[in-house]
Amino acid sequence: MGFLARANKKGVRAGAVVVASAAAVAATAWGVASLVGPGGTASQHNVARPGATDHSGHGDDGRPGRQPQGIPEGIAHASESGGNAVNITIDDGPDPRWTPRVLDVLRRHDVKATFCMVGPQAKAHPDLVKKVVAAGHRLCDHTMNHDTAMDKKPVAYQQAQILEAKKLIEEAAGGGAKVEYYRAPGGAFTPDSRRIAAAHGMRPLGWNVDTKDFDKPGTAAIVNAVKREIGNGPTVLFHDGGGNRAQTVDALDQVLAWLKEQGRPTGFPVRTTPDAPDAGTAAEAR
Repeated sequence: MGFLARANKKGVRAGAVVVASAAAVAATAWGVASLVGPGGTASQHNVARPGATDHSGHGDDGRPGRQPQGIPEGIAHASESGGNAVNITIDDGPDPRWTPRVLDVLRRHDVKATFCMVGPQAKAHPDLVKKVVAAGHRLCDHTMNHDTAMDKKPVAYQQAQILEAKKLIEEAAGGGAKVEYYRAPGGAFTPDSRRIAAAHGMRPLGWNVDTKDFDKPGTAAIVNAVKREIGNGPTVLFHDGGGNRAQTVDALDQVLAWLKEQGRPTGFPVRTTPDAPDAGTAAEAR
C-alpha cells in the first residue's frame, strides 16, 4: 500500500505536523485493515504504567505537557470518578452484530463505557455510533487502519490516521458529538501522536487490564483476567470488533456483576487532569 515518503520524525514538532495533514489525507486511500489481536501485537503493547510516555520509550522527560484547551498529552489510566472506580473500554467497533449486544449488557447493568472506534467502521455503521452516544457512552479514536506499527511510521502518516478517523467518527455520531480520547492501536503511542491527539481535544488513553478477549480464550479466562489484574489499575480493555465476540459479551456481563458485588463503581477515564500517581502499577509497555 503506498503512503507518503518518510518524514524526518525527530525534527517534526506538533505545530509543523498540522501543515502536513491535508497532503497526507489527500494522498491516502485506506480500507479497513485486519485487526491484530493481543496474541500478535495489538493487545500487548499498552499495558503502560501511569506516567509512561509512549510505546517506544522515547519522548519527553515523562512529565506530560498540556495543550491550550487543557488536555494533557500523558496517557490516561485513572478514572474521573476516583476512588476504586473502574473504566470499561471497548475497542475495534462498531460492529453490527456485537456492538448492540455489548450495549445491551451495559444498559442492563447501568454502566457507561468508552468506545474506541476504527474510522471506516464508524462510517459504515453510523446508526451504531449514534446509539453509543445516545446511551451516554463516550467516543474514542482508534485510527483508520488499526496499524499497530504506527510508532514506526512518519509523523504525517500518524496524523492522517488519527485525524481522519476522528472526522469519520464525529460525522457518524452527528449532533455535535465529540471524540474525547485517542487510543493508539496496540498501544503504539509516540510523543507526536500524543501531541496531535491532545491538540485536537483527545486525551491519549491507555489500559491497565488486558482481558485477552481478542484471542477468544473462553469466557471464564476473560473474567479471571479481570479479577487477577484489576489491581494493576482501573482501565479494562474489551473488544466489540475484529471477530466473534460472543465470549466477550458473556464475560462482560459477569465482570460487571462481579464489580457490583465488590462495591466498585464504574466511570470514565480522566481527560483534563494528569493521571493519578497511584492509578495503577502495570508493567512497562512492551
